[in-house]
Amino acid sequence: MAKLDWTSTLRLTRRLTAGAPVALAAFGVAMAASSTPRPELDLRVEAVARITGGDPGPRGLAALSARMDPASLALAIRHDPNSPQATPLGLTPGWESLTLAGKPSLAFGASGLEAQRINAATPGLAGLLVPARPFVLRTATAEDRNRALRCLTQAVYYEAALESDEGQAAVAQVVLNRVRDRTYANTVCGVVFDGAERLTGCQFSFTCDGALARTPIAWAWNRSRIVAERALNGHVATRVGTATHYHADYVHPWWAPTLNKLTQVGSHVFYRWKGPAGDAAAFSQTYAGREPKIDEARFARPRLLAVSDDGGAQPVLADAPATVMIDGHPRVVGVASLGGRRQPDKAEIAAINARLAAFEAPVREAVPPPPGVTVMAVEEVGRPTS
Repeated sequence: MAKLDWTSTLRLTRRLTAGAPVALAAFGVAMAASSTPRPELDLRVEAVARITGGDPGPRGLAALSARMDPASLALAIRHDPNSPQATPLGLTPGWESLTLAGKPSLAFGASGLEAQRINAATPGLAGLLVPARPFVLRTATAEDRNRALRCLTQAVYYEAALESDEGQAAVAQVVLNRVRDRTYANTVCGVVFDGAERLTGCQFSFTCDGALARTPIAWAWNRSRIVAERALNGHVATRVGTATHYHADYVHPWWAPTLNKLTQVGSHVFYRWKGPAGDAAAFSQTYAGREPKIDEARFARPRLLAVSDDGGAQPVLADAPATVMIDGHPRVVGVASLGGRRQPDKAEIAAINARLAAFEAPVREAVPPPPGVTVMAVEEVGRPTS
């Protein structure tokens, strides 16, 4: 029988006793972890890693999206602010027809709160902001100068009447930047009324939606005129630089991703061309010196586009009533409204009210009683006789 080494045993016992609290603590943590439900986020991460095989690239994304039905995939795309929803051709709406010389129209994509969220999430590229050269108007005649001043005042008034002085100056700067851009007309009025002669091509909506028919408010018009005069005398809106486009913050046009966002001034978001086309050196077009005569009476009438059964479009002036066929039914368009609606006459109002009354008070059909049930008259008790 071997002799017990009490010295070694005592030393080992002391070591185990000293390490017992640490071991018990570690055991307790392990037991608690095993009995507590794991966070849902951890489970989702593990599921995504398992499906994609740990590949965060296109292959992994394809493996993940392959498990979604069309509704789930569309919903996922819709909630991604950095990925505009694609068309069936795989192209962002509008890009399939965009050229480097193209002029994006005012056709809008998202609107309302969704547009404000997308606009706020899109960063402005302050590094691309370069100051524009001062524009000093030199016209051939005083009449040309008056025309240029009126056109620019109209743009500032109808586009930004309630904006700050800085916001109004930014709109005026965009107009003058376009005058120097070879993509646009080389006159102030030519830029402002660009496309107004077409039904869907106006660059500034007030030139084709009937806004010119509304008499301006005197104090607001005078304020806009002062801003226009300053811009035509060389004032530069430094916050927007060489911006050539803008839109209100409650809309997100399809063309916004094709340009570089610079900044937001008031309720307007401003953009410049991408690449060298947006640099100051590219704005080299010479001002014509003579302004075109604008038929404001013509452009003060809102224009409508009536689509018939055969897919054709008929241009209709709002004050020139016309009957067109829409879905096989005759419709009168072009009366008293921007949307193609008109005020109903008395006979139509009576017919509408009769249909509403019939809908709200339908005729109740008598229901026969079930077999074996005797119908008895109901006598009201306690009802006043008069």
